[in-house]
Formats: sequence, C-alpha cells, structure tokens
Amino acid sequence: MMKDSDAKLTKRQELIEKFSFEDSKLSGAEKFFKAKEIPFTSKKDSSFTFIDLFAGIGGFRLAMQANGGHCVFSSEWDDAAKQTYYENYGEVPFGDITKDETKALIPEHFDVLCAGFPCQAFSIAGKRKGFDDDYKGICRGTLFLEVAEIAEKHKPACIFCENVKGLANHDHGRTFKIIKNTFEKVGYTVFEKVLNSKDYVVPQNRERIYIVAFRNDLNINNFDFPAPCPQKKCINDIIEKSIPSSKYWLSDVYLETLRRHKARHEAKGNGFGFVIRDRNDVAGTLVCGGMGRERNLIIDNRLSNYAPVTHIKGSINKEGVRKLTPHEWSLIQSFPENFKMPLADTHMYKQFGNSVSVKVIEKISEKICEAIHVEI
Repeated sequence: MMKDSDAKLTKRQELIEKFSFEDSKLSGAEKFFKAKEIPFTSKKDSSFTFIDLFAGIGGFRLAMQANGGHCVFSSEWDDAAKQTYYENYGEVPFGDITKDETKALIPEHFDVLCAGFPCQAFSIAGKRKGFDDDYKGICRGTLFLEVAEIAEKHKPACIFCENVKGLANHDHGRTFKIIKNTFEKVGYTVFEKVLNSKDYVVPQNRERIYIVAFRNDLNINNFDFPAPCPQKKCINDIIEKSIPSSKYWLSDVYLETLRRHKARHEAKGNGFGFVIRDRNDVAGTLVCGGMGRERNLIIDNRLSNYAPVTHIKGSINKEGVRKLTPHEWSLIQSFPENFKMPLADTHMYKQFGNSVSVKVIEKISEKICEAIHVEI
C-alpha cells in the first residue's frame, strides 16, 4: 500500500518529468511554502490519531486537534475548500474519496474516522432526494457507504459523523435506519442525537444529528452526548469591532424590494428568506445557497455616510441594515478568530455555511476521548 509520504514523492517526480522542473527550483518553492505561517498544524505529541473525510475547511480537524488529536489523512474534492484548508493546516487534502486510488493512501491505523458527509440529499433546504441525489456524477446520498467501507477495512475505534437534522426523519426514518444498520454490519455500536449549536456557546440556532459509533470489541454500550452549556452567546458577541466595508450594507432599493417580496409571499402563506435578527439573540442557521446571507441581516448604525455607492443600485439604507461579514460567519460557526480566509466572499460564505459548528464537535470529541480512554 502506498503511504502518504510515498504519494507525495511520486507526485514530486511527476512534476519534474511532466513540466521539466529543475529539482533545485522545486525545492526552493517547497521551502517558500513551508515558510508560510500555518496557524493550525497538528502537534506531534498527540494523544490519538484521526482522519478527516469530506473535510471541507477543517471544522472537524480544529475540534479534534483541540483535544490532542493528530490528523493523519484528509480528503476533500472541492478545489476552493482545499485552498482554504491548505492556508490553515499546511496540507492539501487528497481528492475524491470514492476513488480506490484515494482510499489506498489512507494509513493502515488510526483511532477516529471523522466524516461530515454531504447533507444536501437530506436537507429540508434542498430537494431531499436522499439516496437518489446525484451531483456531478456522484450520488451524495450514498457517500456514507464510503465511510462504512473504510471503517470495515481499517477498524478505527470510533466513527464520528455529522449531518442535517432532516437525516433522522427522511423517508419516515427509513434512511437513517439503513445508515445505522450499515455501520452495525461492519462491526460498530451506533449512538445518535440531535443537538442544537446554540446550547454549546455558539451564537446560532443550528440543529444537526451527530452519529458516534464504537467498534464492538470495545464493549461500549452507553454513550452520553455532552449536556447543554450554561453559558450563552448572541450575535452581539461576534460583531466586528471595526466598521466593515460599506459593501455589506444593503441599498435602500434592495431593502425595499426584499420587503415587498416578503409581504407578497406571506400573503400567500409562504415563508421568505429575509430576516433582520435581534442582535441580542442567536443567528438563524447559516446556509450557503439561495438567500443565505439575507436570512441573517442585522441593524448596524455605525456607518455615517449614506451616499450613493458604485456597487449597488441606490443609496445605502438609513436604517443601517447590513449583512454579516464572512468573518462574522466564521465566529458564528465558532471558528477561531485567526482562521485564514484566502478567497473571495462568495467562497467563504459557502464554506462556512457548509461547515460544522466547531465547539459542538469539540464537546462531543471530549466525550469520545473519555469513552476510548484517551487523555486530553
């Protein structure tokens, strides 16, 4: 089996041969990238190892590393997410985990398999096609089978997954029953619970199902998910101290258009994705598509210049209604203050909307460590 280090050496040789790179120049480039300040590298003196599947921008990784974990393999197929992942962890995830050549790079032994497998197939925000959901030739609804296959082969102590709350009741509960039975057939005892991020010092109303499965020979017959925390956070706690760019404020024309659309939809008994949040409350669930940014508008009166601006039709609205910034979205998902955001806003909104609430994953991973007798 090809090891991760062998794969990188092979890739290096391919670059030299294909593009006629001089070995010395390639070494120079590698030294340049190694000199970059990478904020969240794994510590060598780790308590346990894990792999990060469907890694996105590494929400699972941040949480597991906070409890002493060392990431030995990561996989993600989205190029933009890979770039953000590299800037923060110093490595580029391998690609499509459905391919045998990618699976062959997974180390033989690791303790925890982390997988935030795609949720769009089961989300009420989508079409809820479940196992029939196809995207770019890959059935997103069956990607949990890749998790089961890898667990069956490598036998980690624990499988740790996150998905939308809708997975629990999709197809009248039959979908989740299939997933649970699959994990049981490959030798695991499964525990699951729906938790809300707002109960774990995260300023967001975000319900997700968390699946924790232990290898049968460990004889773990009970697992207590973390109890809600007494501390609470609200939107005010994550508002940027400096005044954001004027581009985040809505124009008076756009704000009025949104209100007209909302009134029209409500008259028909329908909802509409436009909400101005109370800053002393939590944010609504961050979502990456549709009107995701308009679901979490706030009033911020710190901008004194309401003159017309070039990027919007009309003038900035005098009520002070604005979108939350990508940095504020990162804090709402409980990412660290110094998390790097190397890409344009469109990418960063999508990446944080698709990610996990780091603090919730961290709390659950503490319980996992206790169960498998890992000191953190």
